[in-house]
Amino acid sequence: MTIHQAIASPGCGCDSQDMLHPLISIDEALARIAAHTVPVGRTEALSLDHVFGRILAQPVRSRSMAPAFDNAAMDGYAIATSALAGAGPWVLPVVVRVPAGQAVTTPVAGAVAARIFTGAPIPEGADAVVMQEDVLRDGDVIHLSRRPEPGKNIRRAGSDMAKGTTVLDKGRRLGPREIAACAAAGAGILRVRRRLRVALLVTGDEVRRAGGAREAAQIWDVNTPMLTASLATADVDIVASAQGADNLAGLVRQLGEMAAQADLVITTGGISVGEEDHVKPAFMALGGEILFSGVAIKPGKPVSVGRIGKAHWLGLPGNPVSAFVTGQVFGLALIRALSGEGPIPTRRHVVTASPIRRKPGRCELRPARLAGFDAQGREIVRFEDATHSARVGLLSGADGLMFLPADADCLPAGALVVFQPFCQS
Repeated sequence: MTIHQAIASPGCGCDSQDMLHPLISIDEALARIAAHTVPVGRTEALSLDHVFGRILAQPVRSRSMAPAFDNAAMDGYAIATSALAGAGPWVLPVVVRVPAGQAVTTPVAGAVAARIFTGAPIPEGADAVVMQEDVLRDGDVIHLSRRPEPGKNIRRAGSDMAKGTTVLDKGRRLGPREIAACAAAGAGILRVRRRLRVALLVTGDEVRRAGGAREAAQIWDVNTPMLTASLATADVDIVASAQGADNLAGLVRQLGEMAAQADLVITTGGISVGEEDHVKPAFMALGGEILFSGVAIKPGKPVSVGRIGKAHWLGLPGNPVSAFVTGQVFGLALIRALSGEGPIPTRRHVVTASPIRRKPGRCELRPARLAGFDAQGREIVRFEDATHSARVGLLSGADGLMFLPADADCLPAGALVVFQPFCQS
């Protein structure tokens, strides 16, 4: 199998010399977002029961050692190995019973044993726990035939966390694993960033609510439910959602109202150069500042980012696939930056299942589905023959986006390409 050389940089090749100036590359656009976006400042203190999906605003440090004391790793018998004289077997009287959660005052002194249960503190003098399956219990004595190693089946105090250890850094999204670590550290109250306020404005007089009545020249609204679902995370609050007016004055009013109440305003459509594209003129009429407008990609070239007053603005194309793709790449980066979560998860390399022929010039972000592994253990992706900005049905069968370099017109089967999985909310 022929292997195409992997992309040398972490980028996608869309910044190659290609007559697309002043379009910028994907990585330049992401760098501008990172450099010019400050996380929302306000924070709040919440209990562990209410932090799922939120973003940490302060590091979490352990309040004590974990575990806080030496304890039994399993049910069995705690003994002092030094008291086992000779070659064995040994008969040891059981002098105390130690359940979990109960302090123990009786020491293991000499050739005796303590009945102990998982998580119970190790009695003074004991240095090993023999699992119950390895002994024969006969009334108040046990018969032991093999000498255990000192430390056997004992969880040492502080072996998981030392006191004051940084368990999680700020900027982490709190999922089940992170919450478990916080609980183990004794951190019952966490300082998290307040929820990000997002407003959504979908333009187009021709769009109608999905499933509702529509006339011959009208289409169902895909962008509103699609983007609403994409934004349905615990750290995002959709404060407004509306269909945009297809005239300049109406859009100026709507954008101004949304910018006054949101940290981020997302619009779809109206950012190209046509006579009916009013979003960017409305943005400029409100004194908006453009961070970038136009990226050397396919689909979604007109994607734009800027600010209106204190609010950030993300202008997505109107075609649903273009809106979804650019939302996954630039929208996710912008939301993570505003939430203080940090960069987008690392892209990775995969290999193509079939050859690709395409028109060079812009980096192409083509939806692809994971299809197992090749003989060398590399992930394989399958894909359509071309990217279609309005064929939404293809998205449901895709797992992410493969990045086809701007200067590549032909890639063989088995070519190494960059792959970014779709964000799983």
